[in-house]
Amino acid sequence: MPKYVIERDLPGAGQLTADQLHAVSQTSCNVLNSLGTQIQWIHSYVTGDKIFCIYLSPMRT
Repeated sequence: MPKYVIERDLPGAGQLTADQLHAVSQTSCNVLNSLGTQIQWIHSYVTGDKIFCIYLSPMRT
C-alpha cells in the first residue's frame, strides 16, 4: 500500500504539551475516519512550526 506524508503548518507545534498534541491527533483521526476505513495513520513528526504525518492509503484510480 502506498505511503504518504502530509505536512501541516502549525505555528508553535514544537512547544505543545503532550495533551495538546494528543488533541491535535484525535482531530486528525476523526477526519480520517470520515474519509474511509482504508486510511491508516502510521506516525507523526513534530518540528518547531510543523507536523509531518505518515499515512498508508490505497491509490486512488
